[in-house]
Amino acid sequence: MSRRTNVLACLVTSTLLSLVIAAPAAAAAAAVSDWDYVALGDSYSSGVGASGQTGLCLRSSNAYPGLWNTANSPKTYRSNACSGATTATLRSGQLSGLNAETDLVTLTIGGNDIGFADTVITCTLASDSGCASAVADALVKVRDQLPAKLNATYADIRGKAPNAKVVVLGYPILFDETVANCGVGGMSVTKRKSLNKGAVELNKVIAARSQAAGFTWSSVEDEFAGHGICGTNAWLHGLTVVPPTNSFHPNNAGYRYGYLPALNAALG
Repeated sequence: MSRRTNVLACLVTSTLLSLVIAAPAAAAAAAVSDWDYVALGDSYSSGVGASGQTGLCLRSSNAYPGLWNTANSPKTYRSNACSGATTATLRSGQLSGLNAETDLVTLTIGGNDIGFADTVITCTLASDSGCASAVADALVKVRDQLPAKLNATYADIRGKAPNAKVVVLGYPILFDETVANCGVGGMSVTKRKSLNKGAVELNKVIAARSQAAGFTWSSVEDEFAGHGICGTNAWLHGLTVVPPTNSFHPNNAGYRYGYLPALNAALG
């Protein structure tokens, strides 16, 4: 074979290899428009705290699932997420939209199983020691009860959607710990540290169980860093009177600049 023929052969081979290597990436980018996407979970997925909440489940198109749907236009989108959901109610009432054709599932779950909302309210009203005790009680549930509940939930999701990419998102660290005064109730720095520590431990358990199930874990702790309640640029509501359900949930900025980037990062 002549030198010229060798050069041409190398060029053709290199071109073919480039096309083969590029094809999967191009296919993956194009595939989003063909995805069937189902959002599951609790109030942090339904959109409590965002504008435009409707229905008994308080769903909003300004929650991260709705924002992702608007930005990416998948073939189908359905949100079954519901305020107040636990692992048990998710398993009994939210899985009907899943099937072998489902391409993407996202969820937040676990906070209500350990009485997260009640713990925050207790800390708002109780002493520093009373808050610490309430957080300690919640962490017993995190360690002793939640892993098995998450395992069962993730197994049910995989069984219903065997081919889906499942992204499990965590919870934000709620409070800024640097300012002296925080809210109408005067949530002390000590209380805030107790609650934030509890959120870290909750996220660790959810991360471990979701990864053990073969799902993609996406923490939102980094995204919300510097944007805690009582900080100068909070992405979460503090104690809210009207509507009270918004209390300690992300606001529009939290969903758009906290949760949505965390989901995008998980999807690559």
